[in-house]
Amino acid sequence: MITQAMPTRPEMIRAFQTRDASYDGLFLTGVRTTGIFCRPTCAARKPKAENVEFFATAREALFAGYRPCRRCKPIRPRGSAPLWLEPILAEIEEDPAVRIRDAELRRRGLTPETVRRWFQREHGMTFQAYQRARRMGRALDALRRGENVTGTAYDTGFESLSGFNSAFARFTGTSPGRSRDAEPVSVRRLLSPLGPLVVAATESALALLEFADRRMLEKQVDTLARRLGGVAVPRTNPILERTEHELTRYFDGTLREFTIPLHAPGTPFQEAVWRVLRTIPYGRTRSYLEQARLIGRPSAVRAVARANGDNRIAIIIPCHRVVGADGKLTGYGGGLWRKKFLLDLERRVAGTDPQLETGLA
Repeated sequence: MITQAMPTRPEMIRAFQTRDASYDGLFLTGVRTTGIFCRPTCAARKPKAENVEFFATAREALFAGYRPCRRCKPIRPRGSAPLWLEPILAEIEEDPAVRIRDAELRRRGLTPETVRRWFQREHGMTFQAYQRARRMGRALDALRRGENVTGTAYDTGFESLSGFNSAFARFTGTSPGRSRDAEPVSVRRLLSPLGPLVVAATESALALLEFADRRMLEKQVDTLARRLGGVAVPRTNPILERTEHELTRYFDGTLREFTIPLHAPGTPFQEAVWRVLRTIPYGRTRSYLEQARLIGRPSAVRAVARANGDNRIAIIIPCHRVVGADGKLTGYGGGLWRKKFLLDLERRVAGTDPQLETGLA
């Protein structure tokens, strides 16, 4: 796997001492006095700067003789479910009709508040809302296959038809009988070196790829689903599995061009900008002015920058490859540190000199 270039030592010391979450995934910290390595965000007491060294990967820290911190668990991918939650997630995936209530969580030695906080942080919804969404997704699939409403209601764990109808209408905005033409928009989280990603796709194309910490992301997913005439459902599908496979290869440095079919509806101007973005060669950059010239609107530099920011499919529609006229990094919704990571990764794989002038395809 391609290892990212780490920030400078003073920058990493500051990030570690302030528990700056934006650096989680960029480096790990080994504490010489304890022999333990941690994430930048670890809540443990911070040592003196002279007693720490930094590593790009857990493998490097382990080979240097450090053991992983039991508190922040630096070996687990950022955003992954904690070990205590994995059996519950597996149970829900096996049977979405199951209902795990607060009393059952307590019986298993878990506090409902802890479970709720994890789901709100990672999925933007409570644990109970997540379970309802999974049940509604299963119901929507059954109805689109031609199953009758009554049978679907009881198969998905509802005790009454009226309760099912009411819950279904709240979730989808329509009645079960009218939902047969609604296309499910599958939504799931993927882990990456840059933190969790949220992806959404119809059965035929990818429609959203965003960093999970983007503001208003849950509303953006719902708006997109309505625009596509469907309902957002937390689950996977072949397009999302293909997306995960290609993103893994991209971050490993073994894939330069994505082949996933995309569906990115926008205004004619936005779509023109997004088409031109996809012509920027891997490992190279362009300025906003060059982008404006390529779409025949040389005076619309600000509008081009706004359209870049409106791009809903990060990385694959590579808005990270657009820089200022002086080559400096500007304007990236996922954070400039992520933009730098992506450009550094592509330049290392492509063998591109970062001092090269921006160039047209």
